[in-house]
Amino acid sequence: MKLNVVVHEAEEGGFWAEVPAIPGCATQGESFEKLLENIYEAVEGCLAVDIAEPLTNHSHVVQIAV
Repeated sequence: MKLNVVVHEAEEGGFWAEVPAIPGCATQGESFEKLLENIYEAVEGCLAVDIAEPLTNHSHVVQIAV
């Protein structure tokens, strides 16, 4: 899976990034290398969120690997 990541330079130094395809998925890092480490962790965390709404009799949870 490929995702676009928008990287910004932070005013106070370092960088921050957001993943437009995953609303609310963002992170920061003091260096570009640290930002890259953090963005992988952030994406994994955002994609691992549990389902908040209860399932109905006609709903199913399917797990896929990408």
